[in-house]
Amino acid sequence: MRSQETRTPHKGEGHRSRLRQRFNQNGLEGFQDYEVVELLLTLNTPRRDCKDTAKSLLERFKTFQGVLEATAEDLESVKGVGPANSLGIKLIKEAADRYLKSRIISTDVVSNTRDLIRYLDHVIAGKAHEYFVGIFLNAKNRVIASETLFEGSLTSSAVYPREVIKRALGHNAAAMIFAHNHPSGEPQPSDSDLAITRKLLFALGYAGVMVHEHLIIGTVGHYSFAEQGHISVFNQEFRQENGQR
Repeated sequence: MRSQETRTPHKGEGHRSRLRQRFNQNGLEGFQDYEVVELLLTLNTPRRDCKDTAKSLLERFKTFQGVLEATAEDLESVKGVGPANSLGIKLIKEAADRYLKSRIISTDVVSNTRDLIRYLDHVIAGKAHEYFVGIFLNAKNRVIASETLFEGSLTSSAVYPREVIKRALGHNAAAMIFAHNHPSGEPQPSDSDLAITRKLLFALGYAGVMVHEHLIIGTVGHYSFAEQGHISVFNQEFRQENGQR
């Protein structure tokens, strides 16, 4: 008879097993960021301890979000990270984006903004540059599509109503919600944010497309133009300008 080979457990196998057991029991509750990254790395690293590599990734990219948003090239510049590891990390990020986006498609986000805020927190909160997102709605306020309309430093002169109208008509949208992030993390609106919102509301109003909301997404919360009364005021000004009550 052939003797069976005995596999020698690799260094850290017990630790890896405990990580997986913790996840299976409670999800990611109680995990530190480096432990989440470590768990991701173990999926494509069969026999090597990944703790030090995970900590190096957090040190290099500062935050868990920074790790997920790093390019494959930058990820692989960290010792211990190979193409299979970077693919796994990028795949997780893209899969999460798609999942959260699918949660808002065809839902009424005007009466229930929870999933929309969750999606926007994941997609644009904490980014180093500003991203201006348009959420396109049908006549029943259900989401048709979501697109990043502008990137970079947002000023009134950098946001083009003509392009927004073009995209809204292309989606056959009856209404829109806007959202953008503040890299500083603070969601309070600037004078430029107010000017952009009013400018877009008026432009889309002439095209027969309503603006229901503009959300500023920060790392310490969000700011709602509708809840603070700005959308109502701008709509009133639009009606007055057009001789309506």
